[in-house]
Amino acid sequence: MRKNLIMALLIIGTFLIQSTLRAVIPAQYTIPDLMLILTCSMGLMRGKKSGMLTGFFGGLLYDLFYGPLFGFTALCYLYIGYANGHLYKVFFDEDIRVPMATVGLSEFVYKLAVFIVEFVLNSRYRFGAYLSGTILPSVIASILFTILMYTVYRLINKKIAAYEAEARQSPWLRR
Repeated sequence: MRKNLIMALLIIGTFLIQSTLRAVIPAQYTIPDLMLILTCSMGLMRGKKSGMLTGFFGGLLYDLFYGPLFGFTALCYLYIGYANGHLYKVFFDEDIRVPMATVGLSEFVYKLAVFIVEFVLNSRYRFGAYLSGTILPSVIASILFTILMYTVYRLINKKIAAYEAEARQSPWLRR
C-alpha cells in the first residue's frame, strides 16, 4: 500500500515538474520528457510490471492534459516500460550509462511513433526536418536530464526496497 502511494505521488510529482518546465522554458527550446525518464527508470529498477504501470498511468495523465490523441502516449509508455523491464535482472542500478542509453533509445522510438501517427497518417512526410528539429534535440535533452532524475529515482527506489525488505522480515507487517 505504501509503495503504491509513493509511486502515485512520484508520477504526479514528475508530471507537475514537467508541466512547470513547459510553462517556464520558452517554446523554441526542447523540454525533456521526464515522464519517459521515470517510466524507463522504474522498468529498469523494479521490473516489467512496475515499468508498465508507471508508463500507463504517467502516459494517461499526460494524455488527459496535453495529448492530441487520447491513450496514445499511455500505450507507448506502457510498451516502453515493459521493454525496459526486461533489463531488470541484468542491470546494476549504480551504472548511469544503461539508463541514459535506454532513455535515449526509448525517446527516439516514442518520437518516431508520434511522427508516424501524427504526420505520416496526415500525409506530411518531412522526416528529415522532424528528425533534426524535434527528435534529436528531445533525445539529447532527455539523456542529459536522466543524469539528475535517475539519481533521485534511485534514492527513492532504495527507500522503497528497504521498507519492503523490513516488512518481509517483521511478523507484524506481513500480510
